[in-house]
Amino acid sequence: MTLYLSALHLNSAACRKQKITDVYSLHRVVYDLFDDVRTEHQKQASVPSGIQWVDKGGDVRGRQLLILSDRSPNQPEYGELQTKVLPDHFLLHKQYHFSVCLNPATRDTKTHKLTPVRGREAIGAWFCQRATAWGIAVDPRQLQVEDINLLQVDAGTHKYITLQQATLSGRLTVADPERFKTSFTQGIGRGRAFGCGLLQIVPLTDNFFSE
Repeated sequence: MTLYLSALHLNSAACRKQKITDVYSLHRVVYDLFDDVRTEHQKQASVPSGIQWVDKGGDVRGRQLLILSDRSPNQPEYGELQTKVLPDHFLLHKQYHFSVCLNPATRDTKTHKLTPVRGREAIGAWFCQRATAWGIAVDPRQLQVEDINLLQVDAGTHKYITLQQATLSGRLTVADPERFKTSFTQGIGRGRAFGCGLLQIVPLTDNFFSE
């Protein structure tokens, strides 16, 4: 599978033109870059869209979004888009430095209600417990839980979805290459449509000075 990594920079004028107000408007901007290739049946069956993204933040001058996709994006009407193809060997390393924005939550087995995981220590433990299912191993001593934010997403008809986001970073070791590849290409955790789940990784080599 060919994977495309894109950086979309939206200056202040582009943000105004695109009516950027919340995470849902960012979702709209990202998905508007791509042709919709899924059938209605695939959408109802929750077949992955092939698109992941994360808001890298910004200031009054604009913001930047990082996008991973299984097809090339179209050029935007507003903003600057840079795209490159990830090399085939990118996912063949054993260790990576990583950063990921996640929606830490647990689901009650009886009520099926989602409850946000509270506190940095609890979020770190939640992440480490799930790492095996994502094909990775993480040393909790090297794990950092950074920004924790609560977002409100306008779901229409005066309904709002509250979404907790936490950014985690550290070093991971690939424990199951196939699961790891799936985790990278499809994302991990919940809230992926709203900028969660994209594993941002940089390979670590045994020889610091190796190419």
